[in-house]
Amino acid sequence: MSETKYEIVRLKGAEIASVFDELAALRIAVFRGYPYLYEGNVAYEKDYLQIYSRSERSFMAALYLRDKMVGATTCLPLDEETDELKKPFRENGLDPATYFYFGESIILQPHRGQGFGHLFFDEREAHAKSFGTHTHTCFCAVDRGTSHPLMPSNYRSNDDFWLKRGYQKMPSLQTTMEWPDVGEEISTPKPMVFWVRKIPK
Repeated sequence: MSETKYEIVRLKGAEIASVFDELAALRIAVFRGYPYLYEGNVAYEKDYLQIYSRSERSFMAALYLRDKMVGATTCLPLDEETDELKKPFRENGLDPATYFYFGESIILQPHRGQGFGHLFFDEREAHAKSFGTHTHTCFCAVDRGTSHPLMPSNYRSNDDFWLKRGYQKMPSLQTTMEWPDVGEEISTPKPMVFWVRKIPK
């Protein structure tokens, strides 16, 4: 990791609103690629991101290079997330209040492969553990299957990386999210599968 070139900025709760414009632009740029294929817009993004500024326990780490945000990651307690994210836990008899939810972990392509993905997990896991009230961390990822027509021939999923981080894929914990695919105007539902890790004592 090149620590001399990059700067990590940490924000909590209402502070996160100060970077909504940058975070929205970064999300749209990164999620436009496979597997999300997200046709995003800034207005929707800024509305969605309000959930982080309303939470007193949310956290964000942003990666900057020469005053430009080139990576970011967020988290907040699952019980402060939307019902669509809490629903699969409740349906499986799990208490959302014991889980800390990790949102995006996104880095522009030229800045990947330098350890920032691990740093983002380290930052969020430490934040979740700091409260002493949650037993697990979790996140969800879109499931595009193994034969999507827009999957690049050199595509590599993050599954191995997440497994190395100690996360377990939980097919029983699934939800759906809707967004328009690239080039489309109408949102369509996408299956999202959760990954879970027990917080070490």
